[in-house]
Amino acid sequence: MNTAQNLTIMSQLRPPRLPTTPAIEVLSAEKIYSNGTRALLPVNLTINQGEFVTLLGPSGCGKSTLLKLVAGLVEPSDGKLMLWRRDSREKTQVPLSFVFQEATLMPWSNVHSNVRLPLDLAGVPRAEANTRVSEALALVGLGKFAKVLPRELSGGMQMRVSIARGLVTRPKLLLMDEPFGALDEITRNKLDSDLLRLWQEQELTVVFVTHSIHEAVFLSQRVIMMAARPGRVVEDIAITEPFPRNDDFRVSPVFSRYAKRLQDSLLHASQSGTE
Repeated sequence: MNTAQNLTIMSQLRPPRLPTTPAIEVLSAEKIYSNGTRALLPVNLTINQGEFVTLLGPSGCGKSTLLKLVAGLVEPSDGKLMLWRRDSREKTQVPLSFVFQEATLMPWSNVHSNVRLPLDLAGVPRAEANTRVSEALALVGLGKFAKVLPRELSGGMQMRVSIARGLVTRPKLLLMDEPFGALDEITRNKLDSDLLRLWQEQELTVVFVTHSIHEAVFLSQRVIMMAARPGRVVEDIAITEPFPRNDDFRVSPVFSRYAKRLQDSLLHASQSGTE
């Protein structure tokens, strides 16, 4: 059997490629702040429904700014953003949640009240809200800590509360801005694994900001490399290893090759400023 015949048979054995739905479309969006600082050159980026995409790049490259543009926390100076093919400024929008670098919990309220906050603000009836809080705490393994105050929790547990607060609104889109950056490596690795489980179980689309090459390799299907001065996308790198990924993946040769690939790209991005 010749090579052409082999390729034909292989193509017939592959499952048909399902159509993809864009969850996020960044269309020539840029950001210039009122003081004249140009945070982002025009960015064009598409993220499909169900993808886990990480934004990586040197400090000051606009990762957080781009994430806030998607969230609607910052308005673009030009261009626009679409969520599920609708203008992101529309009121009837797909639910999304934003998890910040700090847990930003109310110190005077217990875990249950902290997680229930977005539902209270949305006017969700108390009985329904309480049920959803219990479900969200169970998802992050904190079902037994509902009545505990934040100061009684470790940093990793506080971040779990923040993630539960993000999940309680049942979002389709989860935006995360360096949520594990201040944690020790063991806790960070555990939360990375938990996040991948939640991403798959809840069928989320996740956009994740990090400074960690190793975290980006472990979590991502795609890594969007950004360069600074001013911020812009310079490379879109696929991480094609299958899920689930475990601790063995972290020490595998293929992991090291991906890490080297991202390291080289990050070095190039750090040296390619235009100002």
